[in-house]
Amino acid sequence: QVLLVESGGGLVQAGGSLRLSCTASGGTISRYCMGWFRQAPGKEREFVAAISWSGGSRDYGSVKGRFTISRDNAKNTVSLVMNSLKPEDTAVYYCAAKTTYYAGQTFRKEDEYEYWGQGTQVTVSS
Repeated sequence: QVLLVESGGGLVQAGGSLRLSCTASGGTISRYCMGWFRQAPGKEREFVAAISWSGGSRDYGSVKGRFTISRDNAKNTVSLVMNSLKPEDTAVYYCAAKTTYYAGQTFRKEDEYEYWGQGTQVTVSS
């Protein structure tokens, strides 16, 4: 069982940046595709980004070009650097993990992910 804990959320002005981190315990993330999702009030959970366990493949949702996902398997962490933030980026951001056997595989569907963190709030003021 992998336990995921997000950190780094907060309040930032539009145009600013934040770095979210996801730290795993209870097991290594080295064989997991890691993803970030977000959920704004009154909206469905949305795919943000994913990175394969090798780190060689990355996939982004609507945030492509502004957000960057990365991972450090040795430290059991995944990060999401968010630049040029907009008020519409306001949401609770969740880290998720999915077992995969292929080094370059990523996933976009939330129901494919096995483990989830509790989320961290990101609020972007205009």
